[in-house]
Amino acid sequence: MAVITVLGAGMMGSALCVPLVDRGHEVRLVGTHLDGAIIESLQAGHFHPTMKLDLPAAIRPYPAEALPAAMEGAELVALGVSSAGIDWATSQLAPFARPGLPIVMITKGLELREGRLGVLPDRVQRGLPEAVRDTVFPAAIAGPCIAGELARRVPTCVVVTGRDAGTLARLAEALRGPYYHVFPCADVIGAEVSAALKNAYAMGVAFGVGLHEKAGGVAGSVAMHNWESAVFAQAIREMMRVTALLGGDPLTVTGLPGVGDLDVTMNGGRTGRFGRWLGLGLGVAASVARMEGATLECLEILAVMREGLAAHEARGELRPGELPLLRQMMAVALDDAPVAMPFERFFAEGAG
Repeated sequence: MAVITVLGAGMMGSALCVPLVDRGHEVRLVGTHLDGAIIESLQAGHFHPTMKLDLPAAIRPYPAEALPAAMEGAELVALGVSSAGIDWATSQLAPFARPGLPIVMITKGLELREGRLGVLPDRVQRGLPEAVRDTVFPAAIAGPCIAGELARRVPTCVVVTGRDAGTLARLAEALRGPYYHVFPCADVIGAEVSAALKNAYAMGVAFGVGLHEKAGGVAGSVAMHNWESAVFAQAIREMMRVTALLGGDPLTVTGLPGVGDLDVTMNGGRTGRFGRWLGLGLGVAASVARMEGATLECLEILAVMREGLAAHEARGELRPGELPLLRQMMAVALDDAPVAMPFERFFAEGAG
């Protein structure tokens, strides 16, 4: 068994610790500078105040300033921060990186670098010291996983993806357990594009729930499921188009990182709740307020994609009419446009 340090004590980073300690690893959970209250609660009685759940006593909580102690003897590092915190987390980890140290992240997002969209494992690798950069290949976990369910040991299937087969094999063996099923995936572009974009598309599918309620409807077998299914199908087409655009395998979108994660995020994730508020007509500001401080990576990825699409269009790699659903979600979530769907532009050849 290994000594594993997890940086980031939010819901997903903390939830990941549960299958790790159940696997027999020594797990050290380090809070960020924003996680002080969580770490204090865990130290006092193992209770995670955000998940409202007692975590296993074997998880050892550390405040941010104790990272050096938590990294002593660490054989594997997991980054549990949001995309907004990935550069900070990389800078904190960099002094402790050593050749061959496995790093795995649960962060979801894409970056725009020199006018091109890219994946976050590559960004983390660039942030490591030059002396270790050629021997450390950061990987990422992607797939359908609600933190509160994983922490309650609900059977969960995910992939671990990265650019080095040896690292993936080591990580899959270290991470998997009786209820946490981890499968290696060599297509880092496809897996990471899916993991990032599903947050935005889940918001779009969930518009239908809010629109149904706004019209006086209640949840049931007759609602706006036809509407939601059409948006879901277009979302998969567009995720496949973006994956191909960036050089990944579009078929990866049809597996756990894409279809699987979109379904779980739409039905059980915070992004689905946010989309419902927008569908009800509350507007962006009021909908954000209703989320009570929850991280909304859908807004971050939509902002990155808006710039990225413009850059790819300027080079002639993407036509202006492609990805109509993604563009409509940008208008709703970034510009406060009315919730509507351009169904007449869906499913057309060359429309994504």
